Amino acid sequence: MEVFVARQPILTKNEEVYAYELLYRNNEENQFGNIDGDVATTDVLINSFFTIGIDQLSEGKPCFINFTENLLKKGVATYFPPETVVIEILETVEFTPEIVEICKQLKYKGYKIALDDFVYDQLSLVSENMYQLVDIIKIDIRQTTRAKRKKMLQHLRPYQIDFLAEKVETREEYEMCLRDGFVFFQGYFFCKPAVIRSRDVDAFSSIYVEILYELSQKDPNVDRISEMIERDVALSYKLIKLINSSTFHLITSIQSIKHAIMLLGLDEIKKWIYLLAFQNGQRRSQQVIDEAIKMCLIRAKTCEYIGSYSQMKKMKSSYFLVGMFSLMDMILMKPLPEVIKDLPLEPSIKGVLLGEENTYKPVLDVAIALEKGDWITIDEVAFTLNVSPATLFDAYTHAVKDVQKIVSQFTR
Repeated sequence: MEVFVARQPILTKNEEVYAYELLYRNNEENQFGNIDGDVATTDVLINSFFTIGIDQLSEGKPCFINFTENLLKKGVATYFPPETVVIEILETVEFTPEIVEICKQLKYKGYKIALDDFVYDQLSLVSENMYQLVDIIKIDIRQTTRAKRKKMLQHLRPYQIDFLAEKVETREEYEMCLRDGFVFFQGYFFCKPAVIRSRDVDAFSSIYVEILYELSQKDPNVDRISEMIERDVALSYKLIKLINSSTFHLITSIQSIKHAIMLLGLDEIKKWIYLLAFQNGQRRSQQVIDEAIKMCLIRAKTCEYIGSYSQMKKMKSSYFLVGMFSLMDMILMKPLPEVIKDLPLEPSIKGVLLGEENTYKPVLDVAIALEKGDWITIDEVAFTLNVSPATLFDAYTHAVKDVQKIVSQFTR
């Protein structure tokens, strides 16, 4: 049985990644809702911890995973270290004395407990003893009114519970929930977990603009590109360190900038010049920089892998740029048209970033769907590209692993 595991970030009120929720699906069914909860959770646990590796998925953060009543009774949660799993109890679970006692034992062993999709009507259904055991309550802001949410928070305030707002899709919603007392946030607005800060879009120094301009020419001058890179000591060092790492599996050491360019080719050099240029413009905390670049690169690498199955398979580096630039508006806090207007990107890349329907669009759409766990879109694009959903999931998984190697070159 194939299991698709996607992850969605959960952020703090400081907009830093606190945890990831692992989303799952059984590939033998077309719709997520058709999956038995016990089977799905068991499969995602096994695949996350043993097949993929929890370190690859969580990067040291705790993972929220749904638990059914049956799995709680079987003690499945205790098979995994308490620092790695937040036990998210589904809204369908009845809080009988037996369940409350199980949760009490889990708390004693160091596990954190979250209640999923909590609604106002459940206030009278959960015992006071259970509230004393709960660490986090998740509230879907699309399914509850603000008035009911405020009543719930007020009613439960004495229990020192942290509240998580789910399905936050706009900055206005985030700021409203923050004012109301929520401390954790999850939703599409935060699927681009570059911490939102106001900044100027002056990330490119003149050297990067010059290099990118030369790379955009019909016949780029390799000698000139090498000379420009060598003019910037920091750029030369980072590029050589990255290229000479195990990430690229080269069988020879890099002897010079020109040597590196000749070995890797202009398309690969172009990718990393873009990346280094944006990293050069970051002036925030290292954690924020890493998280922003990681999400940006994961989407870029996912697009690159999936692009190899499309009609334009020879344009993998272009798919990389499509994925990377699709998140630049969140990183730079500028409208995307303003970010890309003066960059030497080919018209079709600019077009898809601005919403144009072209060959790049399905690949970008499915990369975003993989991040969100949008299985319907994954199935649709898999059919369009004539590949299996498992192949698309593998592309996403490989991208996550690749990016961990790549980012480590910048933070050592």
